[in-house]
Amino acid sequence: MNVSVVLFTSDLRLHDHPPLRAALRTSDAVVPLFVRDDGIDATGFAVPNRLAFLADCLADLDAGLRERGGHLVVRHGDVVDQVCAVVAEADAGEVHMAAGVTGYACRREERLRKALESQGRRLRVHDTVITAVAPGAVTPQASDHFAVFTPYFRHWSRQRLRDVLGAPRAVRVPQGMASDELPSRRTVSGVSQQLAAGGEKAGRKRLTAWLRSGLADYEDRHDDLAGDATSRLSAHLHFGSLSLLEVVHRARRAGGPGSQAFVRQLAWRDFHHQVAAARPDAATADYRTRHDHWRSEESAADEIAAWKEGRTGYPVVDAAMRQLLTEGWMHNRGRLLTASFLTKTLYVDWRVGARHFLQLLVDGDIVNNQLNWQWVAGTGTDTRPHRVLNPVAQAKRYDPDGIYVRRWVPELSGLEGRAVHEPWKLNPQARAGYDYPDPIVNLSDGLARFRRARGRE
Repeated sequence: MNVSVVLFTSDLRLHDHPPLRAALRTSDAVVPLFVRDDGIDATGFAVPNRLAFLADCLADLDAGLRERGGHLVVRHGDVVDQVCAVVAEADAGEVHMAAGVTGYACRREERLRKALESQGRRLRVHDTVITAVAPGAVTPQASDHFAVFTPYFRHWSRQRLRDVLGAPRAVRVPQGMASDELPSRRTVSGVSQQLAAGGEKAGRKRLTAWLRSGLADYEDRHDDLAGDATSRLSAHLHFGSLSLLEVVHRARRAGGPGSQAFVRQLAWRDFHHQVAAARPDAATADYRTRHDHWRSEESAADEIAAWKEGRTGYPVVDAAMRQLLTEGWMHNRGRLLTASFLTKTLYVDWRVGARHFLQLLVDGDIVNNQLNWQWVAGTGTDTRPHRVLNPVAQAKRYDPDGIYVRRWVPELSGLEGRAVHEPWKLNPQARAGYDYPDPIVNLSDGLARFRRARGRE
């Protein structure tokens, strides 16, 4: 019997899954495999919120396969060792998997290819599984990647995307393929209280609801902190329980200004993947150095702790950081504000913030998280690297009535209107009634320090 193995990584779904469909076309039976990779654990990337969401995704994937006559095979250990063991057990001739762009993913692919070839087996790697456009498909004339988003987006928009693949009707798994027990969210400790559910079924339900009731207003409302008017699909895109390509297709079919604005935001994911493919070191090193001499973590320890805990004295910053702690997710405008505050107002290395976000974000993604942090810090692809977001001005613009702040900073719930954004301006008697800290830094002092550090004075 002709058997193939499909190695699931960041593509935990059945709809629009090129590796699975290719394996089913050429094989009599398929082993759907997921490996809880020791290498991922060793990097510190396996944190509670993502482990809980992953457990949901794997349970849903297994349920979907069982509906089609198959099941998911789960193994633990070194990914190459475990894949080779499954290949030997099933006497499989090929392994299919999605292409990745991180340094770890590329090393994993190379190790797996060599190990399989030594056994006379073949590795087939598929593009446009995690991205809509392959990382190397769109390049400028004089470089291997676009360093600025806008020209990339113009070229990206002209690409013809492949058609969306339907979910298979049947999946035949060879008899006797043993599996480790599926992980369960219930066994994961330290999960954020309001972490969303994972899995393809939940992702498709959320996508359908978003297209029906949220997309049309996206252009006007995507920065509305209180309105929470974004798609909240990022975790599903990170784990691949939704196909980015399918989301782009469905959004485009809906049409209108909201669709155009939303697709533009989706294209940022592909943009970052093509940057990371060309510059994998950008996960840890400045993409464009500004020769910063960041404050040390020791000297800024108290301020970093206040930032992490949501007690900086700037209500919108604290609201966003508390949302992260509670939900394992943060509104995109909040991400921009909190990152700007840490890197430019406190002048702390972006890697400190990126590391903290990866500890909590359910959609924490080496590619998007690191490059977004660099964009805000001014060491990445931003064409205005020295811009500083004023948290008070931003709060008044994107949370004008203070609803978002009161939602996450309840100790200020008694303040009405825009006064909630500047509680330090209350008279001493009024301030005594609120258990909320004074600002840890004066905004003008932080701005002056940043400008001196960047030689902008």
